Amino acid sequence: MSLTQSILEFFNSMGFSAMTWQEAVMIGISFVLIYLALKKGFEPLLLLPIAFGMLLANLPLAGLNAEPIYQIVVDPVTGEHVHEMVDAGGLLYWLYRGVKLGIYPPLIFLGVGAMTDFGPLIANPRSILLGAAAQFGIFTTFIGALLLNFIPGITFTVPEAASIGIIGGADGPTAIYLTAKLAPHLLGPIAVAAYSYMALVPLIQPPIMKALTTKEERQIVMEQLRPVSKVERIVFPIMVTTVVSLVLPSAAALVGMLMLGNLLREATTMQSTLNRLMKTASGELMNIVVIFLGTTVGATAKGEIFLSPKTLAIIALGLIAFSIGTGTGVIFGKIMCKLTGGKVNPLIGSAGVSAVPMAARVSQKVGQEANPSNFLLMHAMGPNVAGVIGSAVAAGVLLSMCSL
Repeated sequence: MSLTQSILEFFNSMGFSAMTWQEAVMIGISFVLIYLALKKGFEPLLLLPIAFGMLLANLPLAGLNAEPIYQIVVDPVTGEHVHEMVDAGGLLYWLYRGVKLGIYPPLIFLGVGAMTDFGPLIANPRSILLGAAAQFGIFTTFIGALLLNFIPGITFTVPEAASIGIIGGADGPTAIYLTAKLAPHLLGPIAVAAYSYMALVPLIQPPIMKALTTKEERQIVMEQLRPVSKVERIVFPIMVTTVVSLVLPSAAALVGMLMLGNLLREATTMQSTLNRLMKTASGELMNIVVIFLGTTVGATAKGEIFLSPKTLAIIALGLIAFSIGTGTGVIFGKIMCKLTGGKVNPLIGSAGVSAVPMAARVSQKVGQEANPSNFLLMHAMGPNVAGVIGSAVAAGVLLSMCSL
C-alpha cells in the first residue's frame, strides 16, 4: 500500500470525513450551552452534562450511541440456537437504559425530596391550590400543540403534545420521565427546552409577575407561618403517597420517590441511623444520577432530529407553557389575596411552577423590590413544593390519558 493510500485511509477513518452540517451545528450549540452553564451559571449541574452529552452524540464515527450487535450461534453443549453478543455497543447506549426504563427521574425526585423542607406547605395547605393553578400552562400548551396540526409541515401526535406540555411545569426530571415513555424521539429538544427555561426563571418570571400585579399587592407583608409538628412532617409524605398513588397509579413512581426522600429527611431526627440514607439520597446518589441523566439525555439531541421545524415549535411552545403557568399562578394568588382580605401576596403564586427553589427566590426578590421589609421566601416555598407534586400528578394524568 502506497503512502498516499495510507494517508487517505487514515483521513477516511477520522470523524472530519463523515461529519454532516447538522452534526457541526449541534457541536456548536453544545459549546454555547457549556458556556452558559459555566460562565453564566444557568443550571450548571444539569446543563453541563446535557451539553457535553450533546457534544458526544454528534461526534461522527465515535459510536457512543451504537446498539449492541448479536448473532445467532449453535451452543456446542446443548445444540440450541442462542444469541451471542458480537459487539457490546456504545457506552451511552447502556447508560440511556436508565432513562428509557424510567429509573433516573424518580431517583432525582428521591434526592429532591431529601433536600426539600415541606414545612411551609404543611403550615399553609392553601398553597396546594397555587401549585395546582400553575400547572394550567401544561394543559393549555398540550391543546395548543395539537392545534398546530392545522399548520402545514408541523404535526404533533397526542403523546408528543403531552410531552411538550409538561415543559410548563418547569420540572426537568418530570419532563424527561414523561417524554421517555410517550415520545422518546423528542427527548433531546424537550429536555434542553425544559432545563433552559428552568435556568431562565429569574429572567422570564419577573416581567410577568409585575405585569399582573399592582405595587400595593407586591408590598403585602404576610403573617409568619405557624410551627409544624414532627408528627405532621412524618405523616404528610406517607399520606400524600398513599392518596395520590391510589387515585393516580401512574404518578406513583415520581410522587413515591419524592415522598420517600422527604420521609428520610424528617425521620433522621427520630432515628439518627437514617441520617446515612438521607445523606446518600441527597448527596452521592443524587450526583451520580444527575451525571448519567444529563449526559444520556443530551446524547439524544442528534443533529438530524434536533434541527427541524418541530424543534423550533417545541421551544416556542415550552416558553408559552412556562409563561402561562407563571401567569395563572399569580392570577390565582390575586384571587386568594381578595378572598383573604389582603393577607396573601399574589407574588407567591408564581412559585407554583416546580423550579425549586429558584421560583421561590424570585418571588422573594420581586417582593423585596417593592417592599424591602418583605420576606416571602418561606411563604413561596409552599406553592413551590406543591408545584413539584403538581407536575408529577399532571404527568401521571397525561400518561394515563395517552395510555387509554
